Amino acid sequence: MSALAHLRQAARRHAHLADAVIALAVFAATLLTAFAGHSAVVGGHRTVAIVAAALGCGVLAGRRRRPLVALAVSAGAAEVFLAESGSTSGVLILLAPLIALYTVADLVERRPGLLLGCGAVGALALVHAVHKPALLGPQNLAFMALGGLAIAAGDSSRNRRAYLAEVERRAERAERERELDARRRITEERLRIARDLHDAVGHHLALISVQSNVAGQALDSDTAAASEALAHVKSASRKALGELRDTVSLLRQPGDPVAPTVIPAPGLDGLDELLALLRASGLGIDFRVDGTVVPLAPAADLTAYRVIQESLTNVYKHSSRRQARLTLGYDRHELCITVDDLGGERTPGGRTHAPRPVPAARHGIVGMRERVLALGGHFTAGPRPGGAFQVTAYLPYLPLDLAPEPAP
Repeated sequence: MSALAHLRQAARRHAHLADAVIALAVFAATLLTAFAGHSAVVGGHRTVAIVAAALGCGVLAGRRRRPLVALAVSAGAAEVFLAESGSTSGVLILLAPLIALYTVADLVERRPGLLLGCGAVGALALVHAVHKPALLGPQNLAFMALGGLAIAAGDSSRNRRAYLAEVERRAERAERERELDARRRITEERLRIARDLHDAVGHHLALISVQSNVAGQALDSDTAAASEALAHVKSASRKALGELRDTVSLLRQPGDPVAPTVIPAPGLDGLDELLALLRASGLGIDFRVDGTVVPLAPAADLTAYRVIQESLTNVYKHSSRRQARLTLGYDRHELCITVDDLGGERTPGGRTHAPRPVPAARHGIVGMRERVLALGGHFTAGPRPGGAFQVTAYLPYLPLDLAPEPAP
């Protein structure tokens, strides 16, 4: 960094000290040029001139706090000094009002500052013309030009400071927006991981829980049933561990070895395997398809699978008879998924099996609703006339080339 840059930084850090140094320099230069060598100024005139110079220059030390006062005092004191000194060699005293003009244009509001600055230059030019009737004389024209230059420099400084302040404000606003966006993305990712863990691992753990209970009850009385239940527990445990391992591996640091960047996302092509697993675990499923099957975009395909998986798992866990009806209705514009828990429907004998209610605030229903709404669909879940609990999801057909990739 150059010496000039160091000097500028020091002046910005100690602005009032720098103003005092400027005031002292102008005062010293004025006295040296006005009174060096032979001078006609004697007695009281000399004293008045020195006092006027000290006042006009000294007020510059406080020009940042009171710019208008500094301009008025420095201009008046400069005129007194010129009148009392009686010499043109002391014109350096005019540096004081010129510096004050710069400060007014820099710190006072733009329109009033420019009007006051121009008015001050015009008033000083008229005062000079009274003493030496030459309003358009070289010295007066030079003073007016310097005054205009001081005002322009002050206004330019104001504009630059306002520009830098606006740039800083925009940078701060952009930084805040980046932080908010990062927090939003983190929250969305956290919720996505929570949904995936609940949908994938929770499904298998529910099977394990129910089959473990079946095995425990049949262990003494029915060895074959217990063995079959334990086999289902083993299979579901293996799949749950695999799902959990894939999800946890995705959370590892990018530089870690063997860290997959994409977890294979299930879809409706894996529906037969899901239904077979649930049927083997003891859930009766009446499955039918209405309409012509339409290929779904990856995001809609994953959402459809997760809704079916979670709904049937809830029936398996909460139904009194473990009977479910799954209907896929392919319409012109959307896929309608309907899952009915038949545990509460009236039987031919007239009895009604009341299903265990599923609270609306459970994470599974919340996750299904979030997934469906994110794709612009509609979701409902609740009891229906006749005693059945029904989950219905409408998923629009997303164009395959425009649909977002599914969250793993």
